[in-house]
Amino acid sequence: MAVATAEDTGRTLTLEAYADTVVPGEKRWAGDRAVAGVAEGGGAVAAGALELLEWDATGLADGLDELARLLNGHARDHADTHGLRLDPTVPPFVALDFEHRTDLVRQLTAPGHPEKEFWVLLTLFSNMAYDSAAHLHTADAIAQGHPGLTAMGFTPPGPDGLWRFPKFSYGRPLARLHPDTTPSGSPA
Repeated sequence: MAVATAEDTGRTLTLEAYADTVVPGEKRWAGDRAVAGVAEGGGAVAAGALELLEWDATGLADGLDELARLLNGHARDHADTHGLRLDPTVPPFVALDFEHRTDLVRQLTAPGHPEKEFWVLLTLFSNMAYDSAAHLHTADAIAQGHPGLTAMGFTPPGPDGLWRFPKFSYGRPLARLHPDTTPSGSPA
């Protein structure tokens, strides 16, 4: 079993703090430094933002170390600009309070910032973890109480694992079923 290094821990805390800035949630424990705790319930971190970012399907996994390094550099510059003293026991972005984290993310994702594309991608995937649980099977995410899907009132599947909507979203069926449609909903 691999032991996490201080660099791994710093990267994790930094990326979690970024995700929490995008979709805030409540602290996971009293001393949680990555999650600022400015919102009730689970946010992007509880929704699995880090797992989604580390999933090779995102195309970001290999660049996360560099993104965390860049983000911490920007956080140091932000602190210097605003005369802030950062706690040296945590990565610079984590040491920023929520207001300053939000301000920095706003700057990084603003039109004209030379690294905007990277930060917008990190933001989108943090949102995606909360909004769609893209890294999980939807039925499993719902069964586990995924915070985003729960907050949105996402309808769970039936006992057979399939979604059926007896009450049509428009209040009426939009089309008749094709006569060759199978019981599972597939065309024959």
